[in-house]
Amino acid sequence: MKYLQILATAAFSFALFSCGGDNKSESIPTASSGASAATESAAPAASNPSTYDPKRGLGPHENVDVSKFDPAMAAAGKKIAEVKCTSCHKPTDEKLVGPGWKGVTKKQTPEWIMNFISNPDPMINVDPELQKQLELCLVRMPNQGLNETEAREVLEYMREIDGAK
Repeated sequence: MKYLQILATAAFSFALFSCGGDNKSESIPTASSGASAATESAAPAASNPSTYDPKRGLGPHENVDVSKFDPAMAAAGKKIAEVKCTSCHKPTDEKLVGPGWKGVTKKQTPEWIMNFISNPDPMINVDPELQKQLELCLVRMPNQGLNETEAREVLEYMREIDGAK
């Protein structure tokens, strides 16, 4: 019995210390983290609701060319989505944890989608529609760390879902 108490205490202690943290650990900067840091440092100034552009969102993506459908890019986007997105989103209009993706490219601009999926937090903080969605889903979309290419590939996959050929 005493062995079980020691084992339970050790497991609890391990869980407590492995899940927490003071977030003071140093990380090695990468090209993508540098871009993310730049976006995050610019976000407070850009997150003013009076300057928010609901057609573009907040972020670096301004002019996304979607004049031609790229099936290879969509296939790459599907692979990314299967790893980072489908635990919360379905390719249908059915809500899972987050909303389904069917129709999203008809409702939002490519720039808005790419800015949101590559850095969701600043947009969630100011976009009234995203705040309503948060009330329904009860979970903030986590930043998946998508770089520009990955975000574009996921966008192309979303376009494929919506019938782009």
